[in-house]
Amino acid sequence: MTIFQCRDSLEGILCGVYDAWTSRLGHENAALELENTGNLKMFAQYRNVEESQEKADKVIAAILRKAGRQVYEMVFRAALSREEEKADRIYRFLIYALNCGSKVADMLQIPAVYEIFRMDRNVGNEAHLLIEFARFSETKGKVLVCMVGPKNDVTILMAPHFADRLSGENWIIYDEGRRKGIVHKAEEGWMVVQTWDDTWRQKLQQGTDQEKFANLWKTFHNSIAIEERRNYVCQRGHLPLRFRPYMTEFGSGSAGL
Repeated sequence: MTIFQCRDSLEGILCGVYDAWTSRLGHENAALELENTGNLKMFAQYRNVEESQEKADKVIAAILRKAGRQVYEMVFRAALSREEEKADRIYRFLIYALNCGSKVADMLQIPAVYEIFRMDRNVGNEAHLLIEFARFSETKGKVLVCMVGPKNDVTILMAPHFADRLSGENWIIYDEGRRKGIVHKAEEGWMVVQTWDDTWRQKLQQGTDQEKFANLWKTFHNSIAIEERRNYVCQRGHLPLRFRPYMTEFGSGSAGL
């Protein structure tokens, strides 16, 4: 078995698919693995994947030509998953997709197809929830800031929604765990910015109106609440605890109102 190790990104995984496919080792003798994950397997040979935009573009073109836009979007979202096995699962899925075409999206009886369907749905659901639960605070420089802590790398899926809804504003969506920000300039486009330390997080948390509005929200909720009708179990079902530290009306670390 030859294992191709690739970077944890869409481009890295697609380049890994290209190298494994063109190695002529046979699909049963090749596998993909993300860099720095898992333990080394006995009797396996390892190869590092060299990234290039040309290789990634060739794989994307093949997917669009033979399987269609829907299949490519499934691969795109699956690549944003936090699951360590995603690279090899995408490779196995594309073996079927490039042979069966667009109908592969409905072939859920095949384990390789179902795994991509499951990851795609998980990533999409989290992005949908974060769009609903996202809360922006305003800095002294009139920049709107939203801090998030998603399980999957979904900030790039949030960006088009807020670029449309807040097109006239300067805003930043910052993923604390991955130290990655989506930066939007008013009336212009947005871009992804990768940071390597906590400097961004510290600066973004300074001088915002977060605390003022958090206190106002808590006062409002407490004033209208009916004590006898509080149901924290039901509340957690509609609003999981992991989203609350980033929501203005709950405040950092608050479990309920």
